[in-house]
Amino acid sequence: MNSYTHALSSDQATQLRSLLDELGFVFAPRPYTLFFAQKEKLSAAVYEKGPKLLLQGKGIEQFVQFELEPKILGEAKLGYEEVHSPEMFEPHFGIDESGKGDFFGPLVIAGVYVDRGIARNFMEAGIQDSKRIGSDARIHALADVVRKTQGAISDSVVIGPERYNDLYEKFGNLNSLLGWGHARVIENLLAKRPDCPRALSDKFADARVIQRSLLQRGREIQLDQRTKAESDLAVAAASIIAREAFINWLDARGKTFGVKLGRGVSAAVKQTAGDLVAKQGPEILRQLAKVHFRTAHEIAPESFAAPAPRTEWRR
Repeated sequence: MNSYTHALSSDQATQLRSLLDELGFVFAPRPYTLFFAQKEKLSAAVYEKGPKLLLQGKGIEQFVQFELEPKILGEAKLGYEEVHSPEMFEPHFGIDESGKGDFFGPLVIAGVYVDRGIARNFMEAGIQDSKRIGSDARIHALADVVRKTQGAISDSVVIGPERYNDLYEKFGNLNSLLGWGHARVIENLLAKRPDCPRALSDKFADARVIQRSLLQRGREIQLDQRTKAESDLAVAAASIIAREAFINWLDARGKTFGVKLGRGVSAAVKQTAGDLVAKQGPEILRQLAKVHFRTAHEIAPESFAAPAPRTEWRR
């Protein structure tokens, strides 16, 4: 195990700081943290948002089992995952996506099948939500682990910007497009593993959005959605497969057009978009970006309308 995360209460964060001080950890300032401390090759960062603890380095298992759990958390979880989350080790598909909030690049939806043995292998390999992984090299390494784990089945649907923009105009909203993509991945996985009883994804809309898009094979599978589904190993693995495909697409298209296609919707992304439009015209954005984003309207207001106000989905 090379990383570990756990939500903390404010009192637990205070108690942990005292414990780290007693154990001889050295504190140093870090952005967005309540505190950061390190001793030898083990670091502990408690982030303001949550608060949430992130342990990285060597000796994590020993620290969690002999210090954190008995002295701060008051319960033993590490090594007892099957007791606390038995459903994570039962056969199921995990579905997740990447690129949803990025102006440039595709929307990628991926799915991974796990059972008890696969989930155990993923856990030992350090599979976790891709949003917690800052290194592209680590994303590639973990995606390789997923592909090479015996019995694990993965599938992904890469919806490039041109197709994405057409589908968005057809469906009229992102949730319907996501539901369609999730359904395609589930159907593809069922073709390879037809006996899988359940699929799990993050809760982005009413589950009926996915159900309406499933074909005959998929209509009998149990669809589960929940918040923070990425804590499930199958969903985490899917997030890694999706992220790798997204990264690869940006890198390949960036080389083709001789630009660096950044992620998110930063000032640098807007600058790149403006430069592309100035050189090649506004229609270049339909090839490289999601033009329903407000960014497209800001860059080329005569070619792309301002997005309509968001509406919340209802049951």
